[in-house]
Amino acid sequence: MGRQWSLEESAVVDAPPAVVYRLVSDLRNMGRWSPECRSVWVLRPPLRAGSRFIGFNRRGPFVWPTLGRVALMRTNSEFVFDIGVFGLPIARWGYRFEPEGSGTRITEFWQDLRTTGRRARVADLLGTAFAGTNPARRVALNRSGMRTTLERIARAATGTT
Repeated sequence: MGRQWSLEESAVVDAPPAVVYRLVSDLRNMGRWSPECRSVWVLRPPLRAGSRFIGFNRRGPFVWPTLGRVALMRTNSEFVFDIGVFGLPIARWGYRFEPEGSGTRITEFWQDLRTTGRRARVADLLGTAFAGTNPARRVALNRSGMRTTLERIARAATGTT
């Protein structure tokens, strides 16, 4: 089986899309939900499309910073950002929010941007060295992390944190 380049997970949250979107699009919350992200610092608030931010990440003994840029903010509908390290593109992360019954179906998605060429190989090597994760393991770690993140967002949106 070849390398998997994208992934998505979803959950239904017992809160309206506006509430869930507001929580997720406040990137300062990401450190509360993500098992890898510890905190996010937005360089020039308020957050909008094009805004840059720094993510501080940790998994086990591995600690690494990332530079992000908000790619899309569609109020109550979609929130997307790109992550890079040392000027190299790493991944696109995003969330879609769709009404479902009296709640919201939130879908978290990830796309690997380390596709081809020398820069992609360097980014793969940096991921292994700094985050302790080679590309073959990244999908399994992301799937598990996405499920945890969505569960935590759902608890926060319903006030059961």
